[in-house]
Amino acid sequence: MDNSNKSSFLSHPFILLFISILSVSISSIMIKFSDTPTSVAGMYRLFISVIIMLPFVPWKMLRSFGMSKKEWSIVFLAGVLLGLHFLFWMESLVYTSVASSMVILALQPLFVMIGSYFLFKEQANLLTIFCLIVALLGSIIIAWGDISVSAEALFGDGLSLIGTLFVSAYFLAGQKVSRKIDANVYSIIVFLIGGTVMLIYNLINNYSLTNYNSSDWTYFLLLAIIPTMFGQYIFNILLKSIGATTISVGIIGEPVLAIVLAYLLLGETISLFQFIGGMLTLLGMGMYFWSKSLKYNVQSNNRRIENEL
Repeated sequence: MDNSNKSSFLSHPFILLFISILSVSISSIMIKFSDTPTSVAGMYRLFISVIIMLPFVPWKMLRSFGMSKKEWSIVFLAGVLLGLHFLFWMESLVYTSVASSMVILALQPLFVMIGSYFLFKEQANLLTIFCLIVALLGSIIIAWGDISVSAEALFGDGLSLIGTLFVSAYFLAGQKVSRKIDANVYSIIVFLIGGTVMLIYNLINNYSLTNYNSSDWTYFLLLAIIPTMFGQYIFNILLKSIGATTISVGIIGEPVLAIVLAYLLLGETISLFQFIGGMLTLLGMGMYFWSKSLKYNVQSNNRRIENEL
């Protein structure tokens, strides 16, 4: 395989989507193993990402975007939604299990699909709906053995549901402006606004912003690099090419990858529920991405033929 083919393979949207989902799968494990306030960790993961990205953005491009005030307001709204998502979802892991939080997060493609219908007139065909149902069923089975019923767990599940609604709206807002603004500039703006939302929350609650040891700062840095730079940032890049619904379906696979990572990194066993649910989730996702990949390849070939002509 020559270098051009390797480059094409690595830049394929679904390969990038897998890398990003793998990256965000690590975040839930990292959050569970830290004692720092989740809102502080979320704030620093976004702010540090902004600092890392700033030197690589050609700000002169801003004048060439030609965006209206309404479109800039959507970008601002997306940043607020991202901050609220991290605030609610990361906090949910304090009260409920990763499995319970993940199965609620798996409802995201359903919310995005509904939003896409009203905002972009995107209609889901029967195959897409069937694939989504299979994948969702798998996620429910994965979490079934770990879902706890208590007032605290229900509160955590409620936080996760609110966080899922916010991230669904965030992806829809991003898709709305994805063709008008560079993904690098967009990511920096929404990360900065999202981090500011969490900063305000931390100040209101009098959380310390600096009194943390070196291991905590390493944790903040890893959250910025792995689930944010290789996760959320790639999601923002892919909004233009594959859309919010496809990204959301991919995120259903996050619990499966989290289970595999826990098995490999933490030595945790895989239960029968997790195995059966994981296979169903992968089956549903596999069918969905197979159908999408065929459509993507046809569109790519058509564009190449048009360019050659």
